[in-house]
Amino acid sequence: MRYAMVINLDRCIGCQSCSAACRAENLTERGMLWQTVLSQEGGDYPSVWRTFIPKPCMQCEDAECVRVCPTGASAKRPDGIVTIDSQKCIGCEYCILACPFKSRSLKKGTSYFSSYTLLEVAGVKNQKMSNVVSKCDFCQARLEQGLRPACVSNCLTDAMIFGDLEDPKSDIAKVLSGRNGQVYQMLPVKGVKPSVFYTSNKAIIGEDLEVIR
Repeated sequence: MRYAMVINLDRCIGCQSCSAACRAENLTERGMLWQTVLSQEGGDYPSVWRTFIPKPCMQCEDAECVRVCPTGASAKRPDGIVTIDSQKCIGCEYCILACPFKSRSLKKGTSYFSSYTLLEVAGVKNQKMSNVVSKCDFCQARLEQGLRPACVSNCLTDAMIFGDLEDPKSDIAKVLSGRNGQVYQMLPVKGVKPSVFYTSNKAIIGEDLEVIR
């Protein structure tokens, strides 16, 4: 099994519902977003274009963050999800520097919640609340309940598809194998093999996205 995500850029309208759902689900700190939405635009009037690009953690197959972590806090699960053990993390930020997608952030303890009790009620237990690194993990707690990641479940235009890349019967495998449009990844030149793919029937111009097939 290898969990992956496909994002249809022709459907994304930049509504930020994925970002809001991620924050609500994971109780991220003020100023911290695990799921960002980039915006690219160009062209000359009247032929102009604008594209929105959701950017979660890429859950790389050959993750640089895992390679440089000195304590083993960053690790890769058998299903492909890259996780962080907050009890092992020492806040050295090596992984933040190594990540080519800037998907990691250092917790500073500025929670929206006023007390640890409220965090426990919300399901956040036994975690250091400051000086540790955090990031998107495809909502692994939801996956264990048979649910999809919060961003996928709350996408208003069904632009996001999530599933097992190694299952030929899964929706994500069917989309990637049967598309007539272009399939993109972020910075494939880095060689880290992201588990997030992008599709579009129009030519996307941008320094981060490159056609892979």
